[in-house]
Amino acid sequence: MAEWSKNRERLREIIFEAETPEGRRFDVILFCCIGLSVLAVMLESVKSINQRWGDVLHAVEWGFTAIFTLEYVVRLWTSHKPLRYARSFFGVVDLLSVLPSFIGLFFPGGHALMVVRVLRLLRVFRVLKMARHIAGADVLMGALYSSRAKITVFFTAVLTITLIAGTMMYMIEGSHVVDGEIKGYTSIPVGVYWAIVTVTTLGFGDITPITPLGQILTSLLVLTGYAILAVPTGIVTAEMIGASAGNPTSEACPSCGVHGHLPDASYCRRCGSSLD
Repeated sequence: MAEWSKNRERLREIIFEAETPEGRRFDVILFCCIGLSVLAVMLESVKSINQRWGDVLHAVEWGFTAIFTLEYVVRLWTSHKPLRYARSFFGVVDLLSVLPSFIGLFFPGGHALMVVRVLRLLRVFRVLKMARHIAGADVLMGALYSSRAKITVFFTAVLTITLIAGTMMYMIEGSHVVDGEIKGYTSIPVGVYWAIVTVTTLGFGDITPITPLGQILTSLLVLTGYAILAVPTGIVTAEMIGASAGNPTSEACPSCGVHGHLPDASYCRRCGSSLD
């Protein structure tokens, strides 16, 4: 019994930790499997490739499904708190990476073909599994979470600008008839759409001003867009610098699997479980 428990703990360290050579090798292998499985899903959606290599891609897909299913089961078995891991972000992602393939087995009828396609597209969620194996992913996610209040204020300010600019453009330009079709700024929502496209400097060109006053407003909005685009980058960068200063380790929580704890941390920064 003691040997069984020891082997289980050893397996948990390999799967959840990245500090040991075995853990690093496990992460690299799983990372490659995730990338190849997502590539297979993408290739399967190309009609010409699917017609020629569909059977091979289908077999490859089930091979990766078996690998990820085994990984998910082993993670549940080795976790100190399996239910907490299953409800965690990474636990849900791990489940979503295998669930669509099995659900597709229960919809063999032709009438459910579209449903199966939608479910199978969920397999691309496997790309989220990469976050666990990319160094610094927790720093980035932590920076985004810490800057959420500032980003919300910034987003609200941009939304206000686009609402005002879109309404003004609707009043200035209005709609006009071209070749028997009504075009231009036919409503305030259309004006807001134009303002969003303009302030982000995308410039689709599907709606353009034709009056001098409208062109002046467009020029001002483009310059405003250049001025504000750097704001969220600076906010997140500042938070990342502050988060990196703590030099977090890659030790994973035995309950939920999250990384990025400080060297002297005793409890998980996300679920509060003991790290010992």
